[in-house]
Amino acid sequence: MSKLNIYYDEEGDFLELGVEKNTRGYFKNLGDGIFERIDEKTKQVTGIAIMGFKKRMENKKGVKISLPVEIHLSSEKSKAHN
Repeated sequence: MSKLNIYYDEEGDFLELGVEKNTRGYFKNLGDGIFERIDEKTKQVTGIAIMGFKKRMENKKGVKISLPVEIHLSSEKSKAHN
């Protein structure tokens, strides 16, 4: 079962959201301090990282990410029904 991981580095003001299984990968810069984490083997998006997250929230700038961003989450139960 995959779980969403949320990691925040307060000192670096860096937020990362990703699926539980952390495989080898790399970050693709989407601009404006926003990055996709790409699985090296499957080339699928496995997470999103945001630089300056707290500062964006304090300035009410928010975070805008162009869609679609594909992150596939499924449960063991839903796999059994496919």
